[in-house]
Parts: sequence; structure tokens; C-alpha cells
Amino acid sequence: MGTSNSKTTAANASASKGPEVAAKLKLTTAIDTLPGMSRARANRYTKLGLRTVQDLLFLFPRDYERPAPAAKVDELREGEPASMLGAITDTEIVSRTPGKSVFGAVVENESGSIRILFFNQAFRAEQLTLGRRVIISGTPKLSGLRWEFVHPKVTILDETETLPEPRMMAIYPLTEGVKHSELRNLAETYLPLATDLPEVMPESLRSAAAERLREKGIQVFGNLPSIDESLRQLHLPDNEISMLTARTRLVFQELFVMQLALAMKRRRSTTNLHAPPLPSTAMIDARITNRLPFTLTGDQRLAIDEIRADMSRQFPMNRLLQGDVGSGKTVVAVYAMMLTVAGGHQAVLMAPTEVLARQHFKTMTEMLEGSRVRIGLLCGSLSAADRRDVFAKTASGEIDLLIGTQALLYGGIEFHQLGLCVVDEQHKFGVNQRVQLRTGGLDPHSLVMSATPIPRSIAMTMFGDVELSTIREKPPGRGKINTYLSHDGWKDRWWAFVRERLGEGRQAFVVAPRVSAVVSDDDESETEDVSSVETVYEDLCNGPLADYRVGLLHGKMSNDEKQAIMQAFAAGRTQVLVSTTVIEVGINIPNATVMTIMGGQQFGLAQLHQLRGRVARGSHAGHVCVFTDGERSPDENERLKVFEQTDDGFELAEADFRLRGPGDLLGRKQSGMPPMRIADLNRDVEVLVVARAMAQEIIDEDPELESEDFAALREQMMRRYGKRMNLGDAA
Repeated sequence: MGTSNSKTTAANASASKGPEVAAKLKLTTAIDTLPGMSRARANRYTKLGLRTVQDLLFLFPRDYERPAPAAKVDELREGEPASMLGAITDTEIVSRTPGKSVFGAVVENESGSIRILFFNQAFRAEQLTLGRRVIISGTPKLSGLRWEFVHPKVTILDETETLPEPRMMAIYPLTEGVKHSELRNLAETYLPLATDLPEVMPESLRSAAAERLREKGIQVFGNLPSIDESLRQLHLPDNEISMLTARTRLVFQELFVMQLALAMKRRRSTTNLHAPPLPSTAMIDARITNRLPFTLTGDQRLAIDEIRADMSRQFPMNRLLQGDVGSGKTVVAVYAMMLTVAGGHQAVLMAPTEVLARQHFKTMTEMLEGSRVRIGLLCGSLSAADRRDVFAKTASGEIDLLIGTQALLYGGIEFHQLGLCVVDEQHKFGVNQRVQLRTGGLDPHSLVMSATPIPRSIAMTMFGDVELSTIREKPPGRGKINTYLSHDGWKDRWWAFVRERLGEGRQAFVVAPRVSAVVSDDDESETEDVSSVETVYEDLCNGPLADYRVGLLHGKMSNDEKQAIMQAFAAGRTQVLVSTTVIEVGINIPNATVMTIMGGQQFGLAQLHQLRGRVARGSHAGHVCVFTDGERSPDENERLKVFEQTDDGFELAEADFRLRGPGDLLGRKQSGMPPMRIADLNRDVEVLVVARAMAQEIIDEDPELESEDFAALREQMMRRYGKRMNLGDAA
């Protein structure tokens, strides 16, 4: 770290210039017009998103350099950071040879002396001369009987200067050619302009928020500070608690503004939109329940009751049904669709793949056999004549339940009286696609399903305008799933175990991450890829599973081929299915009890859990073994270890969120939300809980934020979220 010449007079002069310089500028002043700013430097700052002075003030530090505590020589502890004030009493240059120079000096005070060493920094001999008073900061180590600091941070003091108060220093996100010291100096110079920022949170709101946050155990000192004081404490913190309180204020504001928009959107959906009321009587409930294939679990019954209450109202239900793999979400969706038909309206279900859409069609056809409910199927593989027939029957009302894929979104399909839209595996579809399915006529009720449990903070933000139903309980009689991590040395034993299960009459999945061999970037020739489904299929057919009927399934096959292969496996005509992740969602083969996952390090945690959910769907125990490519042990992969240790989808979702973050977990396009500027949805979940509750309370009292106290708050909310959430009058 470089030497710092912190002369008192220079420091005072610099500080005094801040307000003077800032007084001539505005928050909107362009970075490239600032005094002394070259075009080259401005271009470098642009890479950090800094185009105006306001951008600079809102470039939040990513961490802080915390000063080491001042210590006496006899208080030093090896490996523990410390600082010491003293004078240089001896110097030594071991060598001046470039690349081999060593400079040493002795720093002494009334408590004793230490040695400092610098390698290949010959210029230190001119800076650190005899008699100089310095502050040394670093991590000491013992060399013989003497303490040494290697490459410490050195601050040179003048003759009369006393030991300055230790101060936390901001560590900013950087780009090539930009230093922390530059950004610190810019922040200190232009922070006076923060007083020009509008205060969007009235003092009464900040006081109430601080009290609620403290009740949640969040460390807040006094009230939440004003916006200008918060920015000052973030860039130039007085101490740790002041910095944390300032950060909490800005985190709360960011999450609070979002939650206001979500609460306003939720409220508007109950007043501005109109849906067909579809009440459920005791007779209708009994008639539907008697059609279901098994007794409902407590969680399923609770979710159904929530849906019944929503659908009885004159405004659209907007509900997300989440549940672990195998928890029985589809049965709940079937109930909602049958309730819709009982009310004289149509229902539509959109699935992410044709394989799953056809499975839903088959399940519902069997479940409703003998009833008067008419079911249709719309998939991309249908002939033009069949598609026209489905379109005509849907428009005339001859089809009550329509099941399909994304083909539902194209071709201008019209419904006779659409009352309910169900979207299966909501994360497979973008926000715009889900909205497109709902358009036309009265606003239909909406139910989206997710077999990937959603972390708490994600549910309150990216799905914050949606009511949430959760199914944790699984239907009784399901087999236990055993999960193993393994390596190449265990493959022979594993395949022997698979053959034993096949000999008992069970079936097995083998999953690979890719369809075919990888193409080399160098010579465009194919190289062997042990994780390709085609390679795995060939190896198994010619090796450990040569005596068994093995099928191959992947996404590049035609829909007819895929359907024939799935039917053969479902009927037991093939014993092993080697597949890519096209079987990830919704495939229900109760006799399949064994799964082998190749190239496990290439799958996400949620995806692995979805795959695991394809086995043990009957009464027999399931066994899942994950192999990784290469020599690295699967135990070295944190994600795989978490997968092995728990089969609770909700725990895995939180773990996946910690490991990957919201952007990777759902994708920015799926979230429909701008990225957070300072809030961390993993770290700040309790702040989010408070922000959500307070936002809902305010919208309940003032639905459109018409109070003069909330004018600036409303303006900021509309500017950031108005267009995204269709709130109107967005700035």
C-alpha cells in the first residue's frame, strides 16, 4: 500500500474547498465538466456508471478499510492487525538491485521498537528518513525476538502533528485506471451537494421505521438519518454504527419504495379490474373433491380454500401456488379449473413443454372420465386442421378446459368465456408471456404454479404483487429418496445396484446435461464428451446395461418421437430412460425408483432437486446418485454437498439463493424488476419485512399517496416502478 502524506494544513485546505467548489455546481453537473477532470478520466468513470455528480454520490462503497487499533509494542499479537505511532531511528538498504532490493527501518516509541520491511521498493529510502514521525498499520509477525511489519501502510506526520483519529475508509467498486483514493476525494469534495437531494421520507416515517427495525433486532442508532447525512456517513463514516445506520436507511428506502409500488398494484387489481365471480358451494366442493384421485392433504385443502375465496370475488385472483416436488400442486390446479367450469366459464392451463402438456391432458382426461367436462389440447405438433378445430371449439365454448404449451400465445386464439388461467412452472415463462395469456374481455382469475420453492425475500419482491399459497406437506405413501455423491471409482458398484433394482421390476432414469459431443473451438472437430446424453446412451447400451431395454430422449427429437419414447417408458416397455433435462418437470412414472445424474457440477441446485423429484413417486424408496466429470471429487462442490444433505425444497431454495443470488436464480428478464442499488435481498430480509408491512399500512390509508407528506415519495416510486408495474402517470 502506498505512503500517505496527510499533512494537517493540506487536509484542512482540501476540506475547506469542498463546499466552495460544490457551491458552483449542481447534482446534474456532468462528470466530464468537473474542475480538473480530463476526458480520459471521465471515460473511466463512465464505466462505473458515473455520468453526473448525483451518480457519484450514489456510488455506494462495497466495503470499508477498518483502521487497525493503536497498540503498544507489548500489546502486539501475531496475525492481529495493529497500528503504531513512532519515529524512525534506523534504516537499512540490503540491496539496490532491481527486482531484489530490500529496505528496512526501525520505528520506535516509548513502548519499544519494531522493524518494517519493504521488498523491491527502493524509493522508500527517500521517504522514510531518520527522525521521521510515522504511523505504521499492518499485521505484525515475530522474527526471532523482534516484531516485524512487512509492507505496512505508512502515514507520514509532520513535526507537531498528533496521532489522527482512526477513520474507516470506503472501498468502492473499481474499473481499470480508477483508484479508491480518487473516488474518496471526489466524494468528499461533492458531498455538500447532497443537501440538494429531495428528502422522500418524512421525519415521522423515519422515526417509525427506526423503531420497527429495532423491534426486529436490527441495529439502528437513533432515528434513520436524513438523505444527505446518510450519504455522508456511507462515504465518510464517523464510525461503524453510524455507517450501518446510514446504510439501513438507504436499504429501507429502496425496499420501501418498491413495496409501495407493489402494494399499490395489489390494491388497484381489486378496484380497477373485473373478473367473473365463481363462488363455490358445499355441493360444488363435494362434487369436485369426489373426482380427485386421493384424499387431500392439509396443505392442499388450505390452498384450495384460499383459491375458493379469491375466485368468489368480482376482481381477479392473482395467486402463486408454490410447493415442493411431489407435493400435489396439480391436483389443486385441477380443483380450480373444475370450479371454473362449474361456474359456467372456461379454464386454460399452459405448460412449458409438450411432454408435460400431454401428461396433464392424459391425467385430466382420466380423472374426468364420465363427466360432462370437455378437454382440449393445443400443442405445436398438431396439424393445421387439428389446430383450427381446437380454435373453433374454444371460441364456441365447446371446450371447457384447454391445455397447451406456448402455442396458446400465438395465432390469436379466442375464448368463449375465459374464467381462469393456470400457468405451470411459472419460472419457465417470461412476465410478458404470462400477461399475454390473460388478455381479452373480462380479466380472468390467474393461478401460477412453481415446483421450485421461492425464497422468502424473492416472494416479497419479484412476486410481491401476488398472493402466495404454499404446500409443504407431501401426500402419504411416497417412498423415501436416498441421495449419494460419487466418483468414477464407484461406477461399477453403482451400475450393479441399478441392475438389482431393474431385476426387481423397477425402472431407472439416467440424466446427462447435453445432447451431443462438444465442438472444439480450435479445430471445430468433435471431442469426446462424457456428459453428453448420446455418449452416455452408447456406453450404457454397450456396457453395464447391455441386457436391458434402454430408451433415449432429448429436446432435439420431434414431438412425435418424444411422445412415443415417454409412452414406452410409462408403459414399462423400456426399463431405462437416458435423457437430458426434458424430464425435469412434472413427469410422473411411479415405478421409476433409480436416477443417475452425470456431470452433476453442470446443474443448478433447483434443477437437481427437480430431477430428483422424478423418482420415488410411488410406494418404493428412491435412489439418486450424482457423478461429476473430471478428477475433482463431488464433495468439493458446495452446491452438491447441500443437495446430498437435504431433500427439503424450501431449504434448498434458500441455499441456492445464498449461493447464486436473485439475478442468477430467476434471471433479470424473469424478475421484471430493476437491480437493487444497495439492498441485498439475502442480507436485508428483515428490513424487507418491515418495509413491506409499513408500505401496506400506508397504501391502506392513502391508496394513491395523495398526502402532501408523500409527494416526493410518490414521485420516486412512479419514476422507478410506474412503467414496470403499469401504475400509470410514470415520470
